[in-house]
Amino acid sequence: MPYDPVTTGMSDAGRVAEDLNRRLRRASPQEILTAGLESFGARLALVSSFGAESAVLLHLAATVRPDIPVLFLDTGMLFGQTLDYRRDLASRLGLTGVRDLRPRFEDLALIDPGAELWKLDTEACCGVRKVLPLDRALAGFDAWVTGRKRFHGGERLGLKAVEFAQGKVKLNPLAAWGQEQLEDYAKRHDLPPHPLVAHGFPSVGCWPCTSPVKEGAGRRSGRWAGSQKSECGIHTARAPGAAPFLGGDI
Repeated sequence: MPYDPVTTGMSDAGRVAEDLNRRLRRASPQEILTAGLESFGARLALVSSFGAESAVLLHLAATVRPDIPVLFLDTGMLFGQTLDYRRDLASRLGLTGVRDLRPRFEDLALIDPGAELWKLDTEACCGVRKVLPLDRALAGFDAWVTGRKRFHGGERLGLKAVEFAQGKVKLNPLAAWGQEQLEDYAKRHDLPPHPLVAHGFPSVGCWPCTSPVKEGAGRRSGRWAGSQKSECGIHTARAPGAAPFLGGDI
């Protein structure tokens, strides 16, 4: 039955996520995406970084619904190769619903006027350049799709196929897939890799905070290298009492 935000409260939405997870925990990525679209329709968005492993999920989405809203966070500090990859891959896959989310000028003027916050406070930098723009965009949706996977480790080890967080249902179609499955899928469908993968970047974020990875190191070890930070914040619980998703235009 399609999800109805008018008649379904937040606590009921949590139960919807639990029911979907029970039904889909052993389902294929295509089945998870299809079930999400059947449940939420136009109120479902996919969030993609167009990073090192993004092509697989984007291709899967294109085969299920090419016009699905795809939210891309253009932080203003991405590698030029990522911006080129976003344009070329979306065109190649026929994705027609890609939306570029950017930080508001007034937020940057107030919080990061010199564009040097990444040197002083990476949490605050991610907050103004990624978390706020995404929260504003997701205010128009009831559920979203992520590309997270358990094999990345850390907080992602216990990742569910479907979860409920910050007032939204989150679908993780690739949660159970490993690196071999991703590489096999990409090869079978002739998906182009992110240009920086060949230069030692198995995970790609903003240029100031992303480094090449040494052989044998974790795939995400080049993100915020030398710090305890492992997530940008969009998948992190907000502070108690904070509004989880902001209204208004992007």
